[in-house]
Amino acid sequence: MVSSNSRYVSNLTRDTLALILAGGKGSRLCELTQNQAKPAVHFGGKFKVIDFPLSNCVNSGLRKIGVMTQYKAFSLIQHLSQGWGHLNRELGEFVELLPASQQYSSNWYEGTADALYQNIEFIREHAPKYVVVLAGDHIYKMDYGDMLVQHAESGADMTISCIEMPIEEAAGTFGVMSVNEQNRIIDFHEKPNDPCALKDKPGSTLASMGNYIFSTEFLIECLLKDAKNIESQHDFGHDIIPAAIKTHQVQAFRFKSEDPKTAPYWRDVGTLDAYWQANIDLISISPELNLYDQDWPIWTYQKQSPPAKFVFNDDDRRGYAIDSSISGGCIISGAEIKESLLFSDVHVRSYSKVEQSVILPKVDIGRNVRIKRAIIDAGCKIPDGMNIGMDRQLDIARGFRISKRGIVLVTKGMLAKLNMDAERKDNKSQIRMIA
Repeated sequence: MVSSNSRYVSNLTRDTLALILAGGKGSRLCELTQNQAKPAVHFGGKFKVIDFPLSNCVNSGLRKIGVMTQYKAFSLIQHLSQGWGHLNRELGEFVELLPASQQYSSNWYEGTADALYQNIEFIREHAPKYVVVLAGDHIYKMDYGDMLVQHAESGADMTISCIEMPIEEAAGTFGVMSVNEQNRIIDFHEKPNDPCALKDKPGSTLASMGNYIFSTEFLIECLLKDAKNIESQHDFGHDIIPAAIKTHQVQAFRFKSEDPKTAPYWRDVGTLDAYWQANIDLISISPELNLYDQDWPIWTYQKQSPPAKFVFNDDDRRGYAIDSSISGGCIISGAEIKESLLFSDVHVRSYSKVEQSVILPKVDIGRNVRIKRAIIDAGCKIPDGMNIGMDRQLDIARGFRISKRGIVLVTKGMLAKLNMDAERKDNKSQIRMIA
């Protein structure tokens, strides 16, 4: 028998449209986002970052979803077309692509609020009672139904999801807010250098997760007003939220863990260090983010690959992995893998060793290679005998990128340049010998 509470939540979700903002450049990820938007970046062995908010929507009962794309969107659109076309349109379910198409001006999306304004007819066409606006570039599991219930029962015009965060972590990076005893937002600042502290936790602040719920009429009113404001940056954090809290009821929804003793899992994998750490965290015995939770599956698209294979068992050449996650299509041929995460179709050849590293799809690692604390981008071919992450100065000289925490990023472009430089050097040596 279906409980009345479940029926209440399902009625709310059926009358809700979800819009995912997925056009971000993710410039702090450097070369990882040189040819793709941040939501299209690989994560967790087989997923893309966008899969997490999309899966949260589907698992929460939100089946009417629009995804707004802009920056270098080809790989993202391809992934969404391949992996998210299974919803049943005859039942009113869909994942609709909403690329920047200059609906109301000659410009592309000029901000998060402008992205919604440019798709205001899409919102009107579906006429939902509520609109959930989500960031498309964070890693977490969240039931949006709980937030919808609070929004509806509080009578709020807008609700913002937030999470407690150390002040030094939020400073200059996240929007932060102050709330009263009823969790009504009374002040909001976008990425301040000195965030306001919580009264009961002096070292912490309430940071915005970039997820909002609007009553639809109020959202349209905000978008139309903002579009006419020539001084606006057309951004939720800079413009919409500060204006709304002055005249309307804007509530905070505190994202919490089911276990009150633990902090909720939410990660902005916006830097190389954060990206590396979030992936490496998944290989722990009991990771904070449980990808094996069958009650809350993370959906994605992945081609059909054979199982991972480990070959050779000689004393000096043994293929094995310890405290690691190895995806389908991988071949570990007489190599050692320790505390690492390998995406699909990675080949590690004999006598090589990979430690504490994230290896993206279709990487080919040659013989006698040593890799430690590195991110190897998709499609790289690491030549025999190369050491990565063992000598900082050598990595810098090769043109590899080194993060603040010493994580080494290697891409196909870096390796191609390294090969070209080596060829030029060889040619100059040969010219000298001939002369």
